[in-house]
Amino acid sequence: MPRRQPPQPAASWLDLDRQLCFALYASSLAMTKLYKPLLEPLGLTYPQYLVMLVLWQQDGLGVGEIGERLALDSGTLTPLLKRLEQAGLVLRLRDAADERRVRIALSAAGRTLRARAETVPQTVAAASGCTLGELSDLAAQLQQLRQRLARALAANPESSTAA
Repeated sequence: MPRRQPPQPAASWLDLDRQLCFALYASSLAMTKLYKPLLEPLGLTYPQYLVMLVLWQQDGLGVGEIGERLALDSGTLTPLLKRLEQAGLVLRLRDAADERRVRIALSAAGRTLRARAETVPQTVAAASGCTLGELSDLAAQLQQLRQRLARALAANPESSTAA
């Protein structure tokens, strides 16, 4: 159990290295840089890889469902999906029950790509120096944090638009 530090003066909380937002930001940049050379042989960008992960988990989702899963709006997601379709990895299909909805299905090439992508998480885990249990725990903590922040934003929507 880590030893608790005595409370620090309020001003010390403005130190950059104490900012959770900076730790998350810098870690995200490092993670994206790590993924880039791993994804290039697959012909994927990091956001495209995230879309493929969602579809490898559950094929045939609607655009809105993919956007919800990745916390992306359709303005960001639609160009990603079009590029994946142009690369021959997915098919954009009109929903038979509702022509206004578009479903995204993996093509044969998209399904085949999954096997080539299986080494990516293992390489990232090795680079992190963490055990799989540690990475799983960290991911769970970050998911909880994201949910709490989303609830806080929903409770106080003005805070998300203040500049």
